[in-house]
Amino acid sequence: MSLKQRISDDMKAAMRAKEAERLGTIRMLLAAMKQKEVDERIELDDAMVVGIVDKLIKQRKDAAEQYVAGGRPDLADKEKSEIVVLEAYLPQRLSADEVAAAVQAIVAELGASGPGDMGKVMGVVKQRLAGQADMGAVSAAVKTALAG
Repeated sequence: MSLKQRISDDMKAAMRAKEAERLGTIRMLLAAMKQKEVDERIELDDAMVVGIVDKLIKQRKDAAEQYVAGGRPDLADKEKSEIVVLEAYLPQRLSADEVAAAVQAIVAELGASGPGDMGKVMGVVKQRLAGQADMGAVSAAVKTALAG
């Protein structure tokens, strides 16, 4: 079953179970997926869906931080509960050691050295580790690899 189909099935299950918050989050995800398909006139595959989920999670994390800073823990909690629902659609995440090892391998493969090659390395890393790791942690691992 494709990830897209699983999300659609989960929406139906949330409707039947009358889980309003979960349903709202899944509908928001489906709307973002449909928007991407319509805008680019493409059919989304699982990798593209994971990219959309990652983007939505990042938006939710940023919003939660802003709400906490603004003294609105109630809204921050809502964002965090949406993150939990969205994370169910991501593949298993890599550990920090696995990310560092993958980055080292890519740096060696490209023959990259120094901070000037950061963009070249990040382009390849983003393709290979999409959805498998937090890109903030990946970026830090690339900086460390290129500095050493």
